[in-house]
Amino acid sequence: MRKQLAYGLAVVVAASGLALAGPGVQGAEAAASCSGRKVRTVTFATGELRIYKSRQYVCAMAVAKRPGVRQKMSVTLQARGSRAAKDSGTFTVRAGPVTVYALNRCVRSVGSVGNKKASSGWILC
Repeated sequence: MRKQLAYGLAVVVAASGLALAGPGVQGAEAAASCSGRKVRTVTFATGELRIYKSRQYVCAMAVAKRPGVRQKMSVTLQARGSRAAKDSGTFTVRAGPVTVYALNRCVRSVGSVGNKKASSGWILC
């Protein structure tokens, strides 16, 4: 009887631990990406430039077509009349996210992966 009770308790503890770990993992992954809705995706040979917009902010990231390979990547995002926000370096999956305040402003973004790059031009005007 004690073995069955101990086994049942172990199953309940393990199941509750998995239930608690699930949202924490999802939250950590979501924190590394842009919030808002996707407004533009610009594809190029080695990856893609993704641009997201929430009410007041615009966010961008450059994502590699082949993740896992360490390569030079960069993403730049600029609201008209402001300085550009930039993230560059050697990454395996993506450069960014970078976010700028862009309420009622046009924005432009440039992303590069390896030796190829793409630009969005001025959008959201």
